[in-house]
Amino acid sequence: MANGDPKSWQLNRQINISTLVQLVLLACLIIGSYVNLQRQLDSLQRDVTMLLRRQQDFTGKIEALSAKSISYEYRLRALEKGTTYE
Repeated sequence: MANGDPKSWQLNRQINISTLVQLVLLACLIIGSYVNLQRQLDSLQRDVTMLLRRQQDFTGKIEALSAKSISYEYRLRALEKGTTYE
């Protein structure tokens, strides 16, 4: 297309200040969102780690109670056998 053609498209290479400010604010928003997401992920990781630790403690306590229960059950059976045969 010729330069004198009024229907031809022209690209304006000027960037006005408002566009530049908008781009900077958009970049700040993206960076802020990323930092906030990382902080939330760190908090979630800490909570999950604490939950797993508590679950291991609880599992250990349940196993100890189960072992005691089995021990008491055998003792009761032994006592019952001793009283029924006398």
